[in-house]
Amino acid sequence: MWAERQGLEVVRAGALTTVQDLGRPGHAHLGVPRSGALDEAAHRLANRVLGNPESAATLETTVTGCAVRALRATVAVVTGAPCPVTLDGRAAPWGRTVRVPAGSVLAVGTASYGVRSYVGFAGGIAVEPVLGSRATDLLSGLGPEPLRDGAPLPLGTPPDPGPVPGAPDAAPWQAPPRELVLPVRYGPRADWFTPEALRTLTARTFQVSSASNRIGLRLEGPPLERAYDGELPSEGMPLGAVQVPPSGRPVVFLADHPTTGGYPVIGVVPPEALCAAAQAAPGTAARFVPAGR
Repeated sequence: MWAERQGLEVVRAGALTTVQDLGRPGHAHLGVPRSGALDEAAHRLANRVLGNPESAATLETTVTGCAVRALRATVAVVTGAPCPVTLDGRAAPWGRTVRVPAGSVLAVGTASYGVRSYVGFAGGIAVEPVLGSRATDLLSGLGPEPLRDGAPLPLGTPPDPGPVPGAPDAAPWQAPPRELVLPVRYGPRADWFTPEALRTLTARTFQVSSASNRIGLRLEGPPLERAYDGELPSEGMPLGAVQVPPSGRPVVFLADHPTTGGYPVIGVVPPEALCAAAQAAPGTAARFVPAGR
């Protein structure tokens, strides 16, 4: 009965593996970020392949993957960053459904390109929702803890009729380009920067910093000079805000970003452009381009 109720056991948690869904939007006034899968397209694809609702929770791995043991038979798929996949030590397909018998170990290896892979299961990861979402929020601490070795994970009821094992992807997944190109709309605090800083933002190349995480994509490169020396009172921060701290190096806010901040925001990257940012490894070249209205 316990095995049926839980569904999975974590064998190897990996560097950082979290439960993610489409997040908990609408709670910024409470100081709660949206959270949710950073590469939302890869998360949605995993659920479509499995026949799950797109809101079903998946596992988001970070670079080194993870491994889980099925305590009851299930069907899984791995999308997002390409990586080796094995079932009981034998090669299994990436991007296609895999039937996982009870007692078998599904292992997701180190990403060969990109940063985050998504491991979906028929019925989804069924941890208890918090504020309507099962997402792990690293900033606020809401949702389940990041995976740890030996932890149980419940699975939801598989969809009916469910996926067809071995079926091709429901839709193609395109890996991010070798250079990250981010469209940006200037404002709301673009006037806090010199004209040269505004030109630098879209004319120069930055590099993704190793300090990047689910909260923000930190960039290294030419500093953006302010036109004012003062500080702003804290104000609301949207997803995709390009905030510039005193160092002058921009930070693009991702899913677990703070809902308020006092550093000026030179521009905002549209949410649909952030999936590629989720897969940008440290050292990746990054450019901003003016977004159309």
